[in-house]
Amino acid sequence: MPDKQHVKYLLSEDQIPRAWYNIIPDLPRPLAPVLHPGTKQPVGPDDLAPLFPMALIMQEMSADRYIEIPEPVRDVYRQWRPSPLYRARRLEKALDTPARIYYKYEGASPVGSHKPNTAVAQAFYNKEEGVKKIATETGAGQWGSSLAMAGAFFGIEIEVFMVKISYQQKPYRRSMMQAYGATVHASPTDLTNAGRSVLAKDPDNMGSLGLAISEAVERAATSGGTIKYSLGSVLNHVLLHQTVIGEEALAQMAMADDYPDVVIGCAGGGSNMAGLIIPFVGKGLNTRFLAAEPTACPSMTKGVYAYDFGDAVGMTPIMKMSTLGHDFMPPGIHAGGLRYHGMSPIMSLLHEEGILEAQAYHQNGIFEAAVQFTRSEGIVPAPESAHAIRAAIDEALEAKAAGEERVILFNLSGHGHFDMGAYDSYFAGQLQDYEYPVEEVRAAQERMPQVDEAALA
Repeated sequence: MPDKQHVKYLLSEDQIPRAWYNIIPDLPRPLAPVLHPGTKQPVGPDDLAPLFPMALIMQEMSADRYIEIPEPVRDVYRQWRPSPLYRARRLEKALDTPARIYYKYEGASPVGSHKPNTAVAQAFYNKEEGVKKIATETGAGQWGSSLAMAGAFFGIEIEVFMVKISYQQKPYRRSMMQAYGATVHASPTDLTNAGRSVLAKDPDNMGSLGLAISEAVERAATSGGTIKYSLGSVLNHVLLHQTVIGEEALAQMAMADDYPDVVIGCAGGGSNMAGLIIPFVGKGLNTRFLAAEPTACPSMTKGVYAYDFGDAVGMTPIMKMSTLGHDFMPPGIHAGGLRYHGMSPIMSLLHEEGILEAQAYHQNGIFEAAVQFTRSEGIVPAPESAHAIRAAIDEALEAKAAGEERVILFNLSGHGHFDMGAYDSYFAGQLQDYEYPVEEVRAAQERMPQVDEAALA
């Protein structure tokens, strides 16, 4: 039985995983091929070469179950990994629940989130291939901060297109990126065709992750090879790098002499959720998996599983995923990192197969859970991470109502120290719950690319 007093489960630095786990060979069926945005035919490595270094392209397409983590990457990981696993005993007491609640805390990283797990790896592989500059996007700023830090570590210039609503709501994230040496723009900008086309129609447009991706991709694609592009979620190689979270959590749950009945992650593009969940999925045990997403941007609960662009204007390859439509413009909710129209192909397939459940939550309920967690556990969570907390609390209360034990594990993907403006709005009663209208979702989906899947078979 689990120890009755233990709170933290800590691994030593020599227990940092030595390989990332690639779930692709263990999926219930193969992923649909990624298509060229022009020809709508399956892409090959050469098609992706203008954007990514070849090492990452090979990881994107790899069928190897495990991929070795380079020692220079593990050396940087030592700055914060292994991250702690906590037993939320004080929250359990506050809820008066028989459930046992654990959380993997990724806010221990220098930038306060899980994003450096892939940022460091991507910067390393770009450096190995002689890349001098990388363009990227960021929503809430956690990814931009992470790549800016990784760029500083490996001597690579970083240019960030930050979603305008988050640029305004989270100025200190912008300052952090600049402290690491990055250049930061509020997207949409007048620096790209993608940005200019949106501003011409809507000068007050507050941006989206899809649009910021369009701007960053255009910057790289039109650079003549001098700039590469880096993405912080969605793609296979990004999810691969995040599996250090789940691999560590497996070892830490063994230390606790416990195993989860349900594993939970907040869901935007899929990276932090996948990082925790995928290694547990790979075990093939009788565990439930739950994605917690916002009602304002519900890619799984209201989206369709279909081919769509990864960006707003149709520059990126076309992927089969749970999507609301690539030009979907979500409202300016405070969980900026979850304001993306689609879900990663891997997580979308798991959802389509019924392995991954999804639930959407309103932001007032999210902040209510965040405050309860803060007052019990002492950590102020990021609004994105608070979606997982809401789901975990609901699971614990269900266990209480049923009078049954339940082991709950969730990923606390980052702290909320740069999100206190959102908490101020919540305490002032100024947050509005927003559920995206079904008719607007359908309208966006009607503008998705038409793909003859039968012809691809």
